[in-house]
Amino acid sequence: MRWLWSWRERYPSRLDLTAFAPCPVGGTLVGGAVRDALLGRPSADTDWLVADPQASARQLAAALEGSAFPLAEARGAYRVVAGNRTFDLSPLTGSLADNLAARDYTVNAMAVTPDGTLIDPFEGRRDLARKQLRMLSPTALTADPLRPLRGVRLAVELGFGLEPATRQVITSHAVAQVRGAASLPAWERVTEELGRIVMSARAADGVALLATLGLLETYLPELAQTCGVEQLGGRYSEPCGFHHLDVFEHSVEALRQLLVRFPEADSSLRWAALLHDIGKPATKSYDEAGRYYHFYGHDRLGSRLAQAALARLRAPHEVALRVAKLVRYHMLPLPKGERAARRFAHRRRDILPDLLKLMIADREAARGPLSSDRAREAYRLALGRVLAIMAEPQPPLLDGHEVMALLNLKPGPQVGQAMRFIQEAQAVGDVRTREDAEAALRRYAEAQGFAQPEGAQARRGRL
Repeated sequence: MRWLWSWRERYPSRLDLTAFAPCPVGGTLVGGAVRDALLGRPSADTDWLVADPQASARQLAAALEGSAFPLAEARGAYRVVAGNRTFDLSPLTGSLADNLAARDYTVNAMAVTPDGTLIDPFEGRRDLARKQLRMLSPTALTADPLRPLRGVRLAVELGFGLEPATRQVITSHAVAQVRGAASLPAWERVTEELGRIVMSARAADGVALLATLGLLETYLPELAQTCGVEQLGGRYSEPCGFHHLDVFEHSVEALRQLLVRFPEADSSLRWAALLHDIGKPATKSYDEAGRYYHFYGHDRLGSRLAQAALARLRAPHEVALRVAKLVRYHMLPLPKGERAARRFAHRRRDILPDLLKLMIADREAARGPLSSDRAREAYRLALGRVLAIMAEPQPPLLDGHEVMALLNLKPGPQVGQAMRFIQEAQAVGDVRTREDAEAALRRYAEAQGFAQPEGAQARRGRL
């Protein structure tokens, strides 16, 4: 085959290091930056082997007005951060060949010497041409417990496949990790890799690969438990509602549908699409006739499970909270009329329009026998109604100070209750002017029993 012979022609034996300037004096470029340079991909993070990492770090930091600090003092490594660029500097211990042999995959085991010569002892360029990830050795691949997971991330980002022997080693290592026979990496490192998988354009394929390799059970057991949980029918295997996939397959398809329609979706929305049904395994039941599956309360349980999973992964607290909220409310029925749409938009405004995007992805991923073009069109109309209301400018009719003055209230819970009441009344169109708002507030406060007539506080003070 011609391509097998042309990989040396396709990927040159020399690289111009000026693209990486400033370079540490006498430094050898290694790892992913070499791979990305051959693929024509930009790389802001570079790894260098140098004689004196501390001296090189100081020189680079001074030249770039960046910061230098120890990265791994036990082995003398340093890191320099300057703007969006990162330089990792390590001492060359032993030979360059030994250093490259200790790396994870052949495409990461290439180097460029100071004179621009490409060092490729394990034919990483051939694997680039084949678009495959191939381990250096089972020992090297599992020396760092994060490397199998990193392989999935690289496969997703690069659009590569896993070489069969490499796939087998990763699968075996995942089983050992689940059984406790192999160590786990720090959760912060796991979160970075999983986050990059979820944020990639091929996120759905990445999650499916995690499940195939057994890594999903290692790092996201809540999602792994949805594998094989049928929702197609009940005891008599009758078609069920809108679903045609099991829970895990549906979750992956929801993520895929989300990215087809909203490729700009942030991490919170992507995680919500992936985790929105993780409460289903524990809530699965039959209806009274034993015909259909039900998952009552899976949104509430799923919300708690999603927040706990992201907390374990050391995800930012605000991300975990937003994902939990999106999962909690993804089952809300869409409003059918304008008044209901206004109430919906008001009550869920803090998670809109992301909630609508999640609901679209969820519905489009479920194409069972009850799904129809007519039903989808009605759904789109309801979505459009909410979006149109959200776009309307709606300055508040009264602020908190005005509410306190009107009702003779001091700061406290009653003010918050009154504010929420009048804001919703305005949102659904019950009040449209300041006068309407004041009249409605007086009626509400009196009904709640905390309205005080003018001068009541003063009279109470004299008693």
